[in-house]
Parts: sequence; C-alpha cells; structure tokens
Amino acid sequence: MLSRIAESLYWMTRHLERADNTARVLDINVVYMLEADEGATEEMQWRPLLTIMGADELYEELHPDGRVTVQRVIHLLTQDRNNPGSLLLSLKLARENARVVRDRISSEMWEALNEVWLSADKHLKTTLQPWRAAEFYAFIHRQVAAFFGLTQSTMMRGQAYGFMALGSLQERADMTARILDTRYHLLLPDLKLVGSPLDYYQWGALLKSLSGFEAYRRKYQGGIRPIDVVEFVVLDTDFPRSLAYCVDGLERALARIGALPDGAVPERLAALRRHLDGATPQGILDLGLHEYLDDFLGLLADLGTALQSDYFEAHLGDDAQ
Repeated sequence: MLSRIAESLYWMTRHLERADNTARVLDINVVYMLEADEGATEEMQWRPLLTIMGADELYEELHPDGRVTVQRVIHLLTQDRNNPGSLLLSLKLARENARVVRDRISSEMWEALNEVWLSADKHLKTTLQPWRAAEFYAFIHRQVAAFFGLTQSTMMRGQAYGFMALGSLQERADMTARILDTRYHLLLPDLKLVGSPLDYYQWGALLKSLSGFEAYRRKYQGGIRPIDVVEFVVLDTDFPRSLAYCVDGLERALARIGALPDGAVPERLAALRRHLDGATPQGILDLGLHEYLDDFLGLLADLGTALQSDYFEAHLGDDAQ
C-alpha cells in the first residue's frame, strides 16, 4: 500500500471521529444548559468546551473582549472556517480523504460520508442557532454511526481497515482523556455539592458526553462516585470509549497492519500499554488525575509522530493489499 493511501485512510476516520466527538460534547452542553446551576454563567458552562477542543487561544484572537457566549462557542466549534478543528472542516477533510481512497472503501461507505458532508454544508450555510443545534448534532451522531456501522459490515479486514482503526481509536482516546481531565478538574473543587442533584447532573453530563451514562449505571449500583468514574473511563476494557479499550484496539490494528523492521510504532504503543498496566483508580487519583492523563496524552502524541515517520512518510511498497 502506498503511504499516501495509508495516510488518507487514517485521517479519514480520525477527522470523522473528531466531528462526532465535537458534536457529542456540544450536544450535551446545549441539552443540559437549562438544567445547570442558576448561578452558573455562560462562561462557566461553555469555556470548558474551548479547553477540551484546544480552541482557547483561537477564541481569544477572534474575540478580544474575552466574553464567552453560547452563540460564539457554538459557531467557533461547529462552523467557523478559521478553526481547523471545527465540526464542519473535520467533515470536509474526512470527505476529501475518502475521495482519495474511494477505491479502497465500499461504495456504501463513500455514499454515507458524502451525504453527511453535503447535508452539513447545506445546513451550515447560515449561522447555527442554539435552539436548533441539538437537532443538528443528533443528525451528525446518526450519520457518523451509520458510516462506522457500514465499515463493520462492508469493509475487508486488511491493512486498509487497520489504518482506519488506528485513526478513529487514536482520536477517540485523545478526546476521552481531554473530556475527563477538563470536566474532572472543574467538578472536584465543588465539595459542598457532593451528593446533590447538581453534582449528579454534572457527573451525568460527563458520562453522557462519552455515551457511557447508561452503561455506568448498570455496572455501578452505588451512584456516581469520582473513583468509579475514573475506573470506568480509564481502565474498563469493555467500555468502547475508555482509554484501555482504545489501546487494546490500537494494538489489534497494528497487528493487522504489521510493524515495520526498526519502526518506532511498537515501542510507542508499548509505552501506552505500560502506562495503563498495573494502574488502579486510587493510584491514579493519588498520583493526580491531571498528571496521569497529561502523561497519557503525551504518549499518544508520540504514537502519532511514530505513525507519521513509520508509515506516512515512507513508501510501503507498490503491492496492492
């Protein structure tokens, strides 16, 4: 497989996963902003999203007055063409990469991705208003889920599938760590609210932004406790958005692709594995959750760099898979 084909497969699913994750965190904030504490300002509710998406600096550049509003944040993260990580541009880049590898994916996958891009582009010709944002984000969820469902049912399990899995799982692990880090940091200082309805709502919003609320409640019968959330989101190998599940999937994807002799990817992936193995929820909290997740994100970035040097900057051969 040519390196440019491998890179396009990787970035196609990574951008698509990013679009879905962006819709996911925005959707939860839109739906639950009316249930938030009456004393919570727009900035308190919406600035964390800028941090999760790494858009703080860009927001300050575009809005020098520093005022954080729901309309501004929704616009920046959803459709602002100045933001390379916006939902709209993520969909556009996913489609452009899909066009490069159109002969490597099924026609059903291409049609699904093309349809979601055309629909999103049409809907976002005008500014997305908060009152219709939830419906739009739900549409993105359904369409992205349909694409990945078609991938499972129509894609051959070869190298191409492996590179697609690498892209989606790396992006998912990155976003899960960022959501947990930012939300956890904001929630813990409110010790006076522990056990209150607002506390339950806030932790519930965190889990719902990861599509894990129902699964968490089925597994843990004692309510929502921070230590259980850490165990569930970081270490539970059965939860599809946990860090452990993503690393398991990355290992399977690499096994499908095949490691290169003297390549850096196996060692980078082994470093992620060592970071998770032997970790306990209490041990992570004692070390400091922020520090633990920050180290994880650093190792994940190292893996991305290794993938670039091993597979995308090198020629993998002319043989078709």
